[in-house]
Amino acid sequence: MADEIALLSTWPSMFGMRVRVALAEKGLKYEYREEDLRNKSPLLLLMNPVHKKIPVLIHNGKPISESMIIVEYIDEVWNHKSPLLPTDPFQRAQARFWADYVDKKLYDTAKKIIWSTKGEEQETGKKEFIECLKLLEGELGDDPYFGGENFGFVDVSLVTFSCWFHTFESYGNFSIETECPKLVAWTKRCLEKESVSSSLADPHKIHDFASGVRKRLGIE
Repeated sequence: MADEIALLSTWPSMFGMRVRVALAEKGLKYEYREEDLRNKSPLLLLMNPVHKKIPVLIHNGKPISESMIIVEYIDEVWNHKSPLLPTDPFQRAQARFWADYVDKKLYDTAKKIIWSTKGEEQETGKKEFIECLKLLEGELGDDPYFGGENFGFVDVSLVTFSCWFHTFESYGNFSIETECPKLVAWTKRCLEKESVSSSLADPHKIHDFASGVRKRLGIE
């Protein structure tokens, strides 16, 4: 019996895009269901009753929530190709650490750049965001990917932020390539992969989306 796989998400979500990248890396076919977060579907509320958030992966009727938990689940269940987590326990722990850093630190600083109504808070967010990127760039070093020679778990966690880079730069008035050239080169390397390029949203559409949300919130 073939696996039944469905993904509940929204097209601009960097978290939903992570799951799409992981599914594409494994060569899996799935049903995609676009959610309206202002009018959440009964299916989303049923499948994620605790947080009521996207993304949610539904595998043979069973829901899995939280993007990197989903990515790890995909890697464990479909372990026949393109492993995302290393086999060594220490390296696996390190990969989880940096993916957690992206979630807890980078995302919070990025939000200040786009959604803040105060110039001082936005400037603080920009400074912290650049510091986070520089730290991640240092962790990447001279390797092609965060997973060394192979595209892996940390790459999946971070690369989906790249389609938001144009928006961060636009509202923060800075250049990520100037600040972190190796990280931008890594982004371009990742985008050469079909699994990434086919899963990420268009940066200009992301900017238009963010602008619409800002207008709705009265920020611009």
